[in-house]
Amino acid sequence: MVLLSVGVAVGVVTVLVGVSAFFSSSETAIFTLPESWFESSSSSDDARFATLRGLRDDPHRLLVTLLVGNNVVNVAIASITTLVFTEHLPAGVAVSASTVVASAVVLIFGEIVPKSYGLGHAESWALSVARPIQVVGRVLLPLVVLFDWITRQLNDAIGGEPRIEKTHVDE
Repeated sequence: MVLLSVGVAVGVVTVLVGVSAFFSSSETAIFTLPESWFESSSSSDDARFATLRGLRDDPHRLLVTLLVGNNVVNVAIASITTLVFTEHLPAGVAVSASTVVASAVVLIFGEIVPKSYGLGHAESWALSVARPIQVVGRVLLPLVVLFDWITRQLNDAIGGEPRIEKTHVDE
């Protein structure tokens, strides 16, 4: 019984990899902008600038938003590839093949290349993604609030710096 055609799976995984690339490139672009850029940017009259500034004002929440979105997408990629491989290969081989294929695809097209792009185009890309990231933050708000709270509590419990992201963003 075929639960998911290979063509549909490839299409869905391709879209999900694009979303993963969006989150990864956004994270790099936004977090690599120095505070001095915000203070002296010629983009300050751009409405997107205010949105970006608002996102950067709470870097922990921003990081949680980006990581929740990216991890949900990456787990979906792994799940779909495993489902497809298990329909065509013995279970053990399917899981191994899926792990290798999904990891390679996510690393290359969802992480490494997008982060390089975000780094190389930080200013323009950060401005372009600010509003979509703000929308994602609203859509994922229950998960973001939950993970934000949990990670802050765990950070306090292990004696971590409560606003460590702010320190790195300010530098």
